[in-house]
Formats: sequence, structure tokens, C-alpha cells
Amino acid sequence: MTRPTFAALAGVGGFIAYVMIAVALADHVLHLHWLVQLVYFTFAGIAWVWPARKLMFWAARGPS
Repeated sequence: MTRPTFAALAGVGGFIAYVMIAVALADHVLHLHWLVQLVYFTFAGIAWVWPARKLMFWAARGPS
């Protein structure tokens, strides 16, 4: 399996798992103060970017 193919499969699988966890945690946040919700949803909305960025750079490095 090539590095980009593995990265694509890992990225999609990881993103699906991330969304499932974020949604499950959001159920607990919805009953809290609006400021806590703002912080949670802001963080949850952008937290996936850093692992995805690392994965893309790793895949683009070429064969190891």
C-alpha cells in the first residue's frame, strides 16, 4: 500500500472517529453555559486540522 493511499484511508477513518467523539461529547456540552459551548464548538471545529496537516505532509514526503 502506498503512503498516500494509507494516509487517505487513515485520514477518512480518523475523521469519522473524531466526528463521532465530538458529537458524543457535544451532548454533554449543550446543557452548559453558552460561553462553554462557544469554546467547545470552536475547539472541536478546528482541532482536526493539526493531525490532518501532519498526515498530509507525511503522505507527501514520498516513499520511506
